[in-house]
Amino acid sequence: MTATTNGPARVMDPVRKLILQRRIRIIVAITITYNVIEAIIALAAGTMASSAALIGFGLDSIVEVLSAAAIAWQFAAPDPEKREKVALRVVAYSFFGLAAYVIVDAGLSLFGLREPEHSPVGIALAAVSLAIMPVLSWFERRTGRELGSASAVADSKQTLICSYLSAALLGGLLLNSLLGWAWADSIAALVIAGFAIKEGLEAWKGDTCAVPISALTGERALDADTCC
Repeated sequence: MTATTNGPARVMDPVRKLILQRRIRIIVAITITYNVIEAIIALAAGTMASSAALIGFGLDSIVEVLSAAAIAWQFAAPDPEKREKVALRVVAYSFFGLAAYVIVDAGLSLFGLREPEHSPVGIALAAVSLAIMPVLSWFERRTGRELGSASAVADSKQTLICSYLSAALLGGLLLNSLLGWAWADSIAALVIAGFAIKEGLEAWKGDTCAVPISALTGERALDADTCC
């Protein structure tokens, strides 16, 4: 144990640390692989159905790959902590890029310039993503917290945003197919964009769930009432 002005800081066992770093690499590899497949299917289905929502979902998958690749790059180094700040910046930019696209796409739909069309493939893809993404996000966030990696926790939030988008896409496509409500997914997308901007700002500041990086990494004790 190492004492600090705020109390003792936890020192992680080196073997456990290596296990967690390896686990992060595996999670990221799975995330990248799935998102590449998801992007190809979504972009192809969106083009065939002239669906801006599906095309946007495919582009979001590419953003997910960029974010996960930043974490893979970080944990490929012998000392991942040295690449933490750069990885956080990439994750933050990914959030901002995602929010910007969603806002523009939703605006075009709301003004009647684009409308999501019926797509059985899109509905199936959104449903599968909605089942898979929360699990990957939870596993990465849990591992990142134990490891003390702010970038891994931030990337897990990016993955969770993807599951929100999956829900919005699924709801929008279903409501459009069943009731003809072409505007439904645009409203949900704007709400998600707000969350993406918030998470992007937190990643930029190194603030994952209001917990300072120094607390996550064990440089100072984590207060019992701190959210994480």
